[in-house]
Amino acid sequence: MTGLRERWRLKAMHTIQERALDLFDAKGFGAVTIEEIAAAAEVSPSTVYRLFGTKEGIIVADEFDTLNAEEIEAIVDPRDPIGSLIRSVRADESAPERTPDSPDAAEGTPVNSGPWRRVRYHFTEPSVRMAACASADRTSQRLTPLIASTGRLTETQARVATNALVFGYFAALEQWYLDGGDRPIADYVEEGMRPLRAIWPSAEPENRA
Repeated sequence: MTGLRERWRLKAMHTIQERALDLFDAKGFGAVTIEEIAAAAEVSPSTVYRLFGTKEGIIVADEFDTLNAEEIEAIVDPRDPIGSLIRSVRADESAPERTPDSPDAAEGTPVNSGPWRRVRYHFTEPSVRMAACASADRTSQRLTPLIASTGRLTETQARVATNALVFGYFAALEQWYLDGGDRPIADYVEEGMRPLRAIWPSAEPENRA
């Protein structure tokens, strides 16, 4: 039952995010209300508030926020968190967009949903940027004990390095947006993270093309 409930929750979150983005794109972020988003997603306003808290939360929320410590350890290699990040970004960018004819497009599944559709709102809406920075801080707080667990860094060094990793990703994302999004985001992340390779040497050859 827990698995079914979790699948429903994730499906509801994705649907609400896509319907909210439809409205934001059409009317502007500031002109859209939670009540309008709830109506478009065919859920109650209380469901939107329960899942996201705020309108900004709809933009910045992702599945990482809901992972437990064991699940985080399964996707983040503390010896090479940069490599883990780049692999995750490349996987998201290469994921095919769903269409109504996709085999896994069940009823109510958002379609034409790219993983980076929300990005521009991080850098055009001040309140969303603040929420994104708060989310990045929470991510850093959760990752710091994992990074420190290798024993290669002191607690202070682990905290500083993890903040450099998390907020460095945000900075790379912003540069991608400012440049018009012509190249893959993962290329920006890989380029931006090179100074941090002194902390976490790569186990794989870097693509410097």
